[in-house]
Amino acid sequence: MTVTASDTASRAARVLSRPIALNGLTVPNRIAMAPMTRMFSPGGVPGEDVKEYYARRAAAGVGLIVTEGTYVGHDSAGQSDRVPRFHGEEQLAGWAEVAEAVHAAGGTIVPQLWHIGMVRKEGEPPFAAAPAVGPSGLVTAGAEPTGRAMTQQDVDDVVAAFAEAAAAAERIGFDGVELHGAHGYLLDQFFWAGTNRREDAYGGDPVARAAFSAEIVAAVRAAVSPEFPVIFRYSQWKQQDYKARLAETPEELEAILTPLAAAGVDVFHASTRRYWEPEFEGSGLNLAGWTKKLTGKQVISVGSVGLDGDFAKSFQGEGASLKGIDDLLDRLEADEFDMIAVGRALLQDPEWAAKVLADRFTELKPFDAAALKKLH
Repeated sequence: MTVTASDTASRAARVLSRPIALNGLTVPNRIAMAPMTRMFSPGGVPGEDVKEYYARRAAAGVGLIVTEGTYVGHDSAGQSDRVPRFHGEEQLAGWAEVAEAVHAAGGTIVPQLWHIGMVRKEGEPPFAAAPAVGPSGLVTAGAEPTGRAMTQQDVDDVVAAFAEAAAAAERIGFDGVELHGAHGYLLDQFFWAGTNRREDAYGGDPVARAAFSAEIVAAVRAAVSPEFPVIFRYSQWKQQDYKARLAETPEELEAILTPLAAAGVDVFHASTRRYWEPEFEGSGLNLAGWTKKLTGKQVISVGSVGLDGDFAKSFQGEGASLKGIDDLLDRLEADEFDMIAVGRALLQDPEWAAKVLADRFTELKPFDAAALKKLH
């Protein structure tokens, strides 16, 4: 039997159009928008253009919007005054309008709550006097300290900042929250043995290195309603080291994820550079697939969906050509994971979801790095 393009497209619409319940939230389909830092929010305030940017993608069929990373209310959390913040009266008012617009367009939305930790350099905005802080004052493995190791008071303050931001998200009308524990930022710096050299309860084996994030999850869970979804994003790779790994075996990964699941994570968001690559030898499961197998939780997968290029090349001015999604559909149908997040393909083409769901594959646009420089 010959499989035609229309057969493949019909299958895509069928597989991706299924609704899914994430705790108390029903998402209309299996497509999420991956969080992507855009830096179009002067003073940390999302304006009309940001509202339209997210609403446009919801109107085109993205079921779940995960916003760009938003700084929690801790002075050391960020490094730019153009990245949105999730604290402050004006900032939260702007975000309330974003959430309302996405809902009006038929989508659901969660903010990604973020603290960059040691990636920050002292003297950077939005709070130039704030120090760079992390588990051990290290930005990467083998480096000299460039900041301050966090005290217990620092830990408590950051935990409280995440909980306060989550409570604010529910109060102003968001549908859940995502906690950014990936890519070499603060939470990930605690996970990563290369940057966590602590000798207290937050350092040592994988379970101890996960304790800080587990405390944040528990505080967030306590600050919001029981049915309010808590999503946790994590990765093996770091922006400081693309080859870094938290876990070399499924057993090591289980040791990290189990405390987070027990603390109240509803959904894991497993970030990889290419979703189709197997995570551990001897199995075709990707990182999201292993996460679901080990925790029993729902999982969002992500990584170059619809593209065949390395995402890092985007920042060097290069684009990526189109890649088919048959393998993605196979994995979703097999319940390897539950949802797929789309990044650059959706950044390039706001209508990506509508085109895929309506079998309009020939209209999809390859990624152009110029899309990173504009909000549309």
